Amino acid sequence: MPSRALMSDSEFTDESSRLSGRVKRYAKVGGTVGGLAVQLIGARYLGLDLDSGRHSSDLKAALGGLKGPLMKLAQILATVPDALPREYAEELRQLQANAPSMGWPFVRRRMRSELGADWAKSFASFEREAAAAASLGQVHRAVGHDGRDLACKLQYPDMQSTVEADLQQLKLVFSIYRRSDKAIDPSEIYKELSERLREELDYDREARHMRLYEAMLKEEPGVSVPETLPELSTDRLLTMTWLEGTPILDFVAGHPDEALRQTVAFNMFRAWYVPFYYYGVIHGDPHLGNYSLREDGSVNLLDFGCIRVFDSSFVRGVIDLYRALETDDVDLAVSAYETWGFSGINKELLDVLNIWAEFIYAPLLEDKVRRIQDSESGLYGAQVAGKVHKELKRVGGVTPPREFVLMDRAAIGLGSVFMHLKAEVNWHRLFHDLIGDFDEQALRKRQAAALKAAEVPAAG
Repeated sequence: MPSRALMSDSEFTDESSRLSGRVKRYAKVGGTVGGLAVQLIGARYLGLDLDSGRHSSDLKAALGGLKGPLMKLAQILATVPDALPREYAEELRQLQANAPSMGWPFVRRRMRSELGADWAKSFASFEREAAAAASLGQVHRAVGHDGRDLACKLQYPDMQSTVEADLQQLKLVFSIYRRSDKAIDPSEIYKELSERLREELDYDREARHMRLYEAMLKEEPGVSVPETLPELSTDRLLTMTWLEGTPILDFVAGHPDEALRQTVAFNMFRAWYVPFYYYGVIHGDPHLGNYSLREDGSVNLLDFGCIRVFDSSFVRGVIDLYRALETDDVDLAVSAYETWGFSGINKELLDVLNIWAEFIYAPLLEDKVRRIQDSESGLYGAQVAGKVHKELKRVGGVTPPREFVLMDRAAIGLGSVFMHLKAEVNWHRLFHDLIGDFDEQALRKRQAAALKAAEVPAAG
């Protein structure tokens, strides 16, 4: 990796002014969250009316001004059933993590700090305007001297302190919610999200994740992964080949062909679950901006910051739970949940956990062509989540293990993609093509070899 130059006086001033502005925004968020605390206490102990719908809109407005890591967390949390109250999840789900891009003077200074004073000579051309801006950084198009189109992902300034401040805000939201509702203990969810988000700041780690996915998906013709350019990358700048594609919503609007939509669904399924069932690795953020589609229905994976490596036993537990639901094997179901990290499972808790599991596994259990769910909206999933929440309160609550978070996020996020596609697929056969005669020892060997080659840390 190229060495970075020391921060210039002008860049230090720019960083300081941005930090000052961020402190003001956090004060606004803190005030809003404090108002939430007052409302919850008033509703719980004084019998006052809690207008959670109105307050959630206020919360969204305050958080939306941050346009940063907290929004990335909010998008994940909005898809995890009951990690946050329904009203807040609904409001946060609408937020887009599109931050205002840094201007050219700042980009130029930051590129110089990453690649040196002559950084521009490393490219045949470099576009001044950002092609995309998100929660942690922005992307600029460039052309290499070999003629290849490139994407340069440049991290926003002072993101480490920003992430830590956002995580403190998240902890406060969780603590307030936990005091008012004992159905879900989010402590392990918080630990998982904190660790994954801190990892996303390390672009060198993301480059290794990208190489890992390139290796794991090399036999998948329907999936493309960018190639990294280590000589033009640092831990805050990631340069890779540019992959042309269309956002999924635009693709669906412009391609009414049903067969092509089924091809996209097949490729999306393989892109996420070949790495999981063959190597124990999951892409934990199937956000609409993290992939694009080609005209032939193949998929471009574009972002590798939120990657989770699981122990092989966790993958076995996912398959064991499927088998348990398929055969109504109570003992196997308990063993599967315990393998995932759930504890204290009695008959009542098992029945509640299975409500959600049967919803998630339903498309895999039916050997027929069908949509991912019978309803064309997410309301049915919300109703199931509501039922689970009510029953969890009745049986005394549960602490979801941290391993559950991104796995559930992937399942719900991909389900949303398949709903957009209106894809009718035999999910049962797609799943069985992957798990086959599952061999945990073989998975461990494949995982160890792939992680070693890509220099990615093992699970745990």
